[in-house]
Amino acid sequence: MEELAGEPCPFCHEKKLALMEDRREIPFFGPVYIYSMSCEGCGFHKADVEAEGKGDPVKYTFEVQSEEDMKVRVVKSSEAVVKIPRVVTISPGPASNGYVTNIEGILRRVMHHIESSANDEEEPDAQKQAKKLMKKLNRVIWGQEKLTITIEDPSGNSAIVSERAKVGKP
Repeated sequence: MEELAGEPCPFCHEKKLALMEDRREIPFFGPVYIYSMSCEGCGFHKADVEAEGKGDPVKYTFEVQSEEDMKVRVVKSSEAVVKIPRVVTISPGPASNGYVTNIEGILRRVMHHIESSANDEEEPDAQKQAKKLMKKLNRVIWGQEKLTITIEDPSGNSAIVSERAKVGKP
């Protein structure tokens, strides 16, 4: 892993930005590079994942069926769209990050987003809907309910690493 500290931050301009690059081997996917920038001064953070080879646009679909599926490895680039039907669609944008995680990590990120949004919401119906979604995601994590996750990536730098994942073109 290579790290460079004390660089000027593009937002606060203080020399508190740390740059990191790491090469990792993801079984059944191949080598990836993980890049990140983090500023101790203002809290700015940006991360991305790139496959070592150039990829074609790709779409992965995976049906979460059991608690064991929480361990399935996920590589998501900053350009990828994550879709969980009737729950959420996470679209890429300037603040989008890439990461290496697992199915549970994706679901926990979604739960955190829903919880944060619900705390800012004043409408009782919206808060009730958020609580229903949180319960649903907990049931999926505990293996009590099924759910489909789709990742579409125009850069080809994403994957759901499982023999059960369906792979195609977006």
